[in-house]
Amino acid sequence: MTNAPFPRLRAIRGPGLRRALIGGAHRVIAHRDGLNRINVFPVADGDTGNNLAFTMGSVLSGALSRRAGSVGELLRQVGEDAVDGGRGNSGAILAQFLTGVGAGLGDRIAVAPAQLARAVQAGARAAREAVADPREGTMLSVIAAFAESLEAREDVRDLPAWFGAALEGTRRALARTPQQLPVLLKAGVVDAGAQGFLHLLEGIGAVIGGEAVPMHNPVPELDALQAHGHDELMTDADPAHRWCSECLVSGEGLHPAALREAVTAMGASCVVVAGSSTRMRLHAHVAAPQELFEVASRFGRVESTKADDMHAQARTAEDASAVAIVTDSSADLPDGVAEALHLHVVPLRLNFGEQDYLDKVGMTPAQFYARLRESDVLPRTSQPAPGDFRRQFEFLLAHHPAVVYVGVARAVSGTIQSAESAAQRGDAARTFIVDSANAAGGQALLAIAAAELARRGVDAATIVAKLDALRPRTLTWALTRDLTMAVRGGRLPAWSKTVVELLGLVPIAKVKPSGKLGVVGGLFGSARVIERFARYVARRLPDGERWRLIVGHCDAAGEGAALLDALRVQVPCHESWLVETGPAIGAHAGPGTLVVSLQPVEG
Repeated sequence: MTNAPFPRLRAIRGPGLRRALIGGAHRVIAHRDGLNRINVFPVADGDTGNNLAFTMGSVLSGALSRRAGSVGELLRQVGEDAVDGGRGNSGAILAQFLTGVGAGLGDRIAVAPAQLARAVQAGARAAREAVADPREGTMLSVIAAFAESLEAREDVRDLPAWFGAALEGTRRALARTPQQLPVLLKAGVVDAGAQGFLHLLEGIGAVIGGEAVPMHNPVPELDALQAHGHDELMTDADPAHRWCSECLVSGEGLHPAALREAVTAMGASCVVVAGSSTRMRLHAHVAAPQELFEVASRFGRVESTKADDMHAQARTAEDASAVAIVTDSSADLPDGVAEALHLHVVPLRLNFGEQDYLDKVGMTPAQFYARLRESDVLPRTSQPAPGDFRRQFEFLLAHHPAVVYVGVARAVSGTIQSAESAAQRGDAARTFIVDSANAAGGQALLAIAAAELARRGVDAATIVAKLDALRPRTLTWALTRDLTMAVRGGRLPAWSKTVVELLGLVPIAKVKPSGKLGVVGGLFGSARVIERFARYVARRLPDGERWRLIVGHCDAAGEGAALLDALRVQVPCHESWLVETGPAIGAHAGPGTLVVSLQPVEG
């Protein structure tokens, strides 16, 4: 008597296949950290395990969370869930394989082993066709080996033995991947995506055989990778394609091959288009994510855009023992600071009408203000979805002991709530959420302070305590001569603009302890406004401190530089920067606004 859900001599049915896929999905998720560590191709960004785990998690929470009917319907739904939730190069390839298997089965209620084998062959062909530049030694090679090893025999009487023989062929193909890809041989590892696919099959095989699913088998060859390090491996990455970008494209009569050709023609690398004629997942490595999304928009409706900086991901391995610091794009970080301090940034969402952008990734502040001046449509900003934070947190926690997120003020944005939701669904005990009660330069100064502490090896709880102490001492003021944007957006009544103009008043606002920005004063007349604003700020600073200073400008670089120079004369500065303030402030205050943020330097 066997406990296997696949009795000998019977066709494979939906409930049994569902249980086997659950076993495979859980095995992939259990091994995600090991897969991250051996991820060196196409880029050593250490996220293949997370990408496959995220993809399988979408399937687990979708089709596999419900009772299964027919085999064909189950695999069709599994494929759709994988396309919707697929992440990264490996996730997109796996999604297309599952979609192809489902298409090969059609509407069958149950299948014989030979029928399943032929559907797997169709899935392998679909996976290879989804990739613009297929390479041997990758997940594609191991998928092909599995398809070849799973014999389409009509006389199968022992399902575990039949599937086990295919597993052996797949393992041999995985062992060959270092000989097929020089970067794998150099690192002494097998391909991470291919290893992840084998984990999926081994989990399925364990359930077919009636065994408990092995959740903690070691991933081979880790020591060899650690000896080489990610820095050396990153020299093989293409610096012109630093953004791992993805989106969903939906519509009717979609043409995956045409989209793949269009994206390849724009010079993208690692192009994968998975899905069907109604829903496709696009994955590519590009220099400019927004250009990719604009090409995709010619084929259908674009949604769920994301762009991960692979160089930032690779840097995370340099100080894996340190706490990882994350902020969002409301923070106006000076150029080069994020790279130098290994700060990770989750972009807000920005749109003009129906066109969506990733803040400071798909649209720079300069591009935003140019569009703002010519557009009749008011821009809108929105917080990142919890999934954006979850993906970032999970990746970082696979490499770091803890994550501290320094977010834009809770009082003015729902971004903190998105991060908290993501933390609760992940490893909440190692994820610390800090409300900066600030924005723009003030939020940036707190994030910089956190990153410097992390680089010195300070633990997460101490970093949070330091930020709590610095928060009320981190001060931000803003000045704007024109209230047009605030009135257009309905944030101020029209009469307020009239009154301010009649009085010749230039309003000054300050970020209050609650995190809200409120008017606290003003300057009468238009003469020497910059000099007088600098003096206004300097007089309100405590004595005996040296300060870090960020001056932000909304499309007013000349006045921003003049204000910075004036403050340097009147305020004892330890460090100072001029930055272009992004849409988080600019969409509300409008061009010409100036923002001053200061933080005392301890010691």
